[in-house]
Formats: sequence, structure tokens, C-alpha cells
Amino acid sequence: MDKDVAVVDTFVALENVQKAAMNLRGVIYKTPLLQNHWLSQTYGANIYLKREDLQVVRSYKIRGAYNKISTLPAEQAEREIVCSSAGNHAQGVAYACQLLGIKGYIFMPANTPAQKVGKVRLFGKDKVEVVLIGNTYDDTYAAAKDFCDSRGCTFIHPFDDMAIVEGQATVGLEVLQDAHFSIDYCFMPIGGGGLASGVASVFKQLSPNTKLVGVQPLGAPSMYKSIKEDKRQALESIESFVDGAAVKCPGELTFSLCRELLDDVVLVPEGQVCEDLLKMYNEEGIVLEPAGTLTVSVLKTYADKIAGKNVVCVISGSNNDITRMEDIKERAMQHQGLKHYFMVTFNQKPGALRTFVNQVLHPGDDIIHFQYIKKNNKEKGPVFVGIEVKQPHDVENIKHRMAEEGFAYEYLNGKQDFLNLLV
Repeated sequence: MDKDVAVVDTFVALENVQKAAMNLRGVIYKTPLLQNHWLSQTYGANIYLKREDLQVVRSYKIRGAYNKISTLPAEQAEREIVCSSAGNHAQGVAYACQLLGIKGYIFMPANTPAQKVGKVRLFGKDKVEVVLIGNTYDDTYAAAKDFCDSRGCTFIHPFDDMAIVEGQATVGLEVLQDAHFSIDYCFMPIGGGGLASGVASVFKQLSPNTKLVGVQPLGAPSMYKSIKEDKRQALESIESFVDGAAVKCPGELTFSLCRELLDDVVLVPEGQVCEDLLKMYNEEGIVLEPAGTLTVSVLKTYADKIAGKNVVCVISGSNNDITRMEDIKERAMQHQGLKHYFMVTFNQKPGALRTFVNQVLHPGDDIIHFQYIKKNNKEKGPVFVGIEVKQPHDVENIKHRMAEEGFAYEYLNGKQDFLNLLV
């Protein structure tokens, strides 16, 4: 959705972003802008990472949270604070509450990784109480708002608030202060759009020739679809794996800003995110969360356009739970075409299993999962089979040989909800 409009007059006031930067002094780290030589060599470009994963709460969210809470009018500051978050905003609010001595209630989805919940309690100390409720951010948000309204508390929105956006915009201010070169592309992750709105506003005023690209997970394309249809709208359902960016509906403020300021919004498959998250750890020793990996994953989509260019990727956070690593590896291998799952109906001929192993599979194919689904009648019940192959195209040969040998099957890759119950 490249724009022909050269000048955009809708943005966050630079003066307010500079005030936010002053307000945050002594509270946040001025995170480094570092060239990543491995990514630069991979894409033939100068790739710089804005390392918000090294921030005091391991994400940029402290910027907006502290800026908002510390500038509340006196009558609001005296009330209890409430927020809803998948994790990083919660940590920012918790830390702000602890620094400012304000009581806070932090609502988080029930499936939030334990590591993130633990960090919220660590940063908030005795000033916050964590409430785990809801399956998605939007469910949690509704519960938090009801609680807030019933008690007359002050609600701190994770993205749809000008003071929040101004705080997040300081990321862009720091990038341009540290970059002693022209920036051709800036990639920013998008959940609700607070970071992208703020950073894009700063760039439009101080570096108007930079191409500004937002990145969302394929399973939660709320901003992408809203901008494409030129109407803010809520998705009926989303894939919550990239939890830091899994938002059903963008904010009113952030939608209007992103629609005007961004040159493009790109979707990245969750499997690609997993693949790149593992590569960043294995190749660079950088631990990222899925949302923090989005701007690395989008480089593959933009490879032709960024060649020879100066590129900044905002790395938004590193709050990942080590217990998720097996799921991340599993999704990465499925995305790479190396793991495949089938529901296979074995015929009743003697030696059917031997035929499957000897004729359908070839040397190098490895059975990683084998389970009868109908256990009371193994002669007729379907079998859940997982196979690991050496090359992605090998699976097509397996499908062909199953058909030749008379094995009826259903291919299950891509049916993630179902696979989650079995793998």
C-alpha cells in the first residue's frame, strides 16, 4: 500500500516526544543501535537493530507506561491503577507503579507464559496484584475494564493513548540521534500500534525519506486488515502464539496514525518467526520473544528491496519462556517443511505396517510419532503419524507412495489447533 502522498500532516507532536524523553531520563536505558553483521551479510544490506530487548523490563513498553502514569493529573494519580496486557505492558506498568508508589492491578491472559507473570510480580513488588483471566488480550481487556469501572480506578491502555504513544515514540528519537547515516527502511512490529504510531511520527518529521514498514503476525492481522479496508475493525479470532502482537482490534488513535504514516504493513507467518527466533539465538546468542522477532522475519519478504540499503529493525522485546522452546522448534520445522503429520487409515491386509515402513518410507525418513486414535479396534482405527524428512519436497513422494500402496490419509500440517491436541 505504497503512498503517493509526500507529506503527511497527521503525527504525534515532536515537542511532546521530546518532553517524554526528558521525563524518562533515569528511568529507562538508552538502548543501543547496533549493526548486526550476520543479518547484514545474509541480506546484502546494512542491518541495524534497535535493541529494546535490552531495556530495563526487556521491552520498550516501560517508555509509554511510565510516561503515562507519571504525568497523570493529581486526582487520577491518587487512584489505583489498572491495566490489561499479554506481558510487556504489564511489566512496564508494574515497574512504574513500584517507582511511583502507586497500587496497581495487572490483568493478564490466563495462558500468559509463567516467565512474564513472574517478571510482573518482580518489577511491581508489593505495589501490584496480578489477575490471570481470559484466553486472549481482548478478553482480558474487557475484564480489566469492568473491574476498573466498578472501583473507579485509572485505566492505563497498552497502546490507544496519546501519552503512551509519545513514550513509545522516544524509541524513534533515539534511533535518529544515534544513526549518523541516512536510514532507508525502518521496520516496526505492530500489535495494537502504539510503537509504530510513535516511531513513524518521529521519522516523518525528522527523516521523511525513510520507508516505514509495520510488521504483524499472519495469525493476528488486525492492523493490516483495518488499513487494507480503510476501516478499523475487530477480527473474530486470532492466533495467539505471537502473544506480544496478538490483538484483535487496533486502537482508534493508533489506527488513524498508522493508516496515514506507514508506507506498508506486512504479515509474517508464525513458523517463519519461530525459525528466525531460533537462528538469532543459535547464530547471534540473542534471546528474543516471538513479537520481538517480527522485524527480523520481515527481512526475507523485503530482501530484494533492502539490498545495499541502510535498514533499522526495532527489536521490541525478549521476554520469552524457555518452556515454549519445544513448541517454537516444532513450528519452525513445520514451516521449513521438515516435519509432517498425517492421519492414516491402514488397510486390513496382513503386513500393512511393514508395507508402510518399507515401501512408503525411504531411508532418511524418520517416524517421530505413531499413535492409534481408535485404540479399541486397531485393525480399523486411524493412526496419527508424524514423519521427519531430510528435504521439504520429500513429503510429496511420501504422499504419492501412500496413494500407490492403498493407504487413505489426511494431511494435517496447517491445522494447528488440531495438532496442538496431539503433539
